[in-house]
Amino acid sequence: MRATISDHPRTTLRLVPALAAALLAGCQSIGPGSVQRDRMDYAGAIAGSWREQTLLNIVKLRYFDAPVFLEVSSVISSYTLQSEVSLASRIFPRSPGDTFRELGASGTYTDRPTISYTPVTGKEYIEKLLRPIPPQAIFAMIQAGHPADYILPLTVRAINDVFNYSASPARMRREDPAFVQVIDALRRIQQAGALGIRIERRGKEGETLIFFREKVDPDVEKDIRSVKDALGIKPEITEIRLTSGSTRRGSDEIALLTRSMWEVLAELSTGVEVPEQDVAEGRATATPRLSGRPRAFPIAHIHSSGEPPPDAYIAARYRDRWFWIDDRDLGSKRVFTFLMVFSSIAETGAVPQVPILTIPAN
Repeated sequence: MRATISDHPRTTLRLVPALAAALLAGCQSIGPGSVQRDRMDYAGAIAGSWREQTLLNIVKLRYFDAPVFLEVSSVISSYTLQSEVSLASRIFPRSPGDTFRELGASGTYTDRPTISYTPVTGKEYIEKLLRPIPPQAIFAMIQAGHPADYILPLTVRAINDVFNYSASPARMRREDPAFVQVIDALRRIQQAGALGIRIERRGKEGETLIFFREKVDPDVEKDIRSVKDALGIKPEITEIRLTSGSTRRGSDEIALLTRSMWEVLAELSTGVEVPEQDVAEGRATATPRLSGRPRAFPIAHIHSSGEPPPDAYIAARYRDRWFWIDDRDLGSKRVFTFLMVFSSIAETGAVPQVPILTIPAN
């Protein structure tokens, strides 16, 4: 920005501090003013890319393609503001009216974000994708209010040798009738506020105990007896130990055989709409169809089309097709919300070291 002023020295001198103050004000607003904007923008971008990456990996599993995960390990924004104010004069002594003064100001604003990506490989890959989700974390989510009849069918293969439904090609089977009975009863007990967990420290390790409230309504008491009977727990047992595995070792134990994140994604991949031509040519597995299924499994319905979807919650492109979830499908959107939580609690290893970066102070 430049201005030419004719023979007005006082006006010129008044404009110099005004321009300098304006540039300094802009500089001061970069730091505090950018925090809210950057946090919201980067948080939205990271969450959106995570959903897209997860959707893509679910689709890839349907085609027997290995999932690949790339994590955003750090995001650092570096801002630069350069400013310049100049004053120049051209004086003609014999012609006072031709005396000119030039006042100029210029500024340059630069945003240089440093984003670090870390591939999930080796030990971290095993811990994040292949290791079963801890039973204690699953019941902690139920204790926090998440529906038992939604969490357990998605994350558990069996409870005390009572098996869940599986649509995965590797473990395709119908669920045992007792499994539906147990999770429905647990949901009603949960809604009545009669289900709780407690962690007791014994040496270096902690033991998770499940208990039912004693003074309850007759209907809730009936559900508690039903759960204990289906899982082989003695009626007089008041505290039940929670362990990992498919078979219990005693009558006071609930053994949870949980799924890994890989298994959860494989189950969800059965909800992908695969083109019939891809199935006929052996490129992808056919949609499993088991008769006699008594209840709806919490599967995400993933549509496919040759054109970009007009109203998608999340979409990913794979093999020259678009795979997407409808923004009006609350059930499928809910699955992705829980996937983000499961992805966090499935990782029980050490936190990887982030790169050390030197950020210039501009």
